[in-house]
Amino acid sequence: MRFLLLLLPLLLAACAAPSPPKPKAGAARPPMRQPVAPQPQKPRWQAVPAKADGVAVPGGRRHIVKSGETGIAIARAYGVNWSRIAAANSFDREAVLQVGQAIFIPMAPAQQASTGQSPRPAPKPGKPGTPEQQAAAFSLDIDDVITGSAPAESGARQRPAAPAGVVPPAPVQLANVPPLAWPTDGRVILSRFGPKSNGRVNDGISIKTLRGAPVRSAADGEVLYVGDAIASYGLMMLVRHPGGTITAYGHLEDALADRGAKVQRGQPIARAGSSGSAHEPQLLFQVRQGRRALDPLLYLPK
Repeated sequence: MRFLLLLLPLLLAACAAPSPPKPKAGAARPPMRQPVAPQPQKPRWQAVPAKADGVAVPGGRRHIVKSGETGIAIARAYGVNWSRIAAANSFDREAVLQVGQAIFIPMAPAQQASTGQSPRPAPKPGKPGTPEQQAAAFSLDIDDVITGSAPAESGARQRPAAPAGVVPPAPVQLANVPPLAWPTDGRVILSRFGPKSNGRVNDGISIKTLRGAPVRSAADGEVLYVGDAIASYGLMMLVRHPGGTITAYGHLEDALADRGAKVQRGQPIARAGSSGSAHEPQLLFQVRQGRRALDPLLYLPK
């Protein structure tokens, strides 16, 4: 009886409490908020196509660097591999072209006399050999993109062009590779590092994944390059890490970070795709130090 007397005030208070208002018939319910996926960012800066308008000099041409040009854009215009141009001018890996700088362009192989005699005269500006000769003479690799993709800067002291045949200084010893994280979720479908039976060389691994899957930076660093200059790799990103280690991410669908962006280990920087020579969604992943490609499986968690 005493228990019922104590419970009665509580029951009366509950009955007196106002009930929440019922929604009116036909009233629209507020829409549910859907998670917003990060939007892909197209590279804000694009290289200016260079023109082969350099004046003829002994053994090649002298090109004046213009605003927005890159080393690989100049190399493509003249049909001369960027590695040859960099060696001829004694450029190191950290060199950045300057607007107004004069650089020496060695004569392209297609312009050399096949008889072994003295080279033929340099072609007229804008026509470095036939298109077929230029295409056969010009190719890019990741090292070219690393050293020749930065846009020319203005206002800095210009370097004089070095004569042809100058040997660049030996690369400095780099620090150890930082701890790496897996760049995406999936299954490794190409893991054999090094030379293959068909004469080609595998410089990384390929990870089969879903189209649009997040691609994450393997370590803290800075985005060095976003572009598709190497056709077989499709859209590719390069990230430079402390100590000079560089990781490469190829066959991307789109990029979520632009050149110069600071990124952290595990941060999404792109979405996986099948651009370039890939026939299914996958990620090409490489680890490089200097001019050496390293086996990624030796540095990724087991």
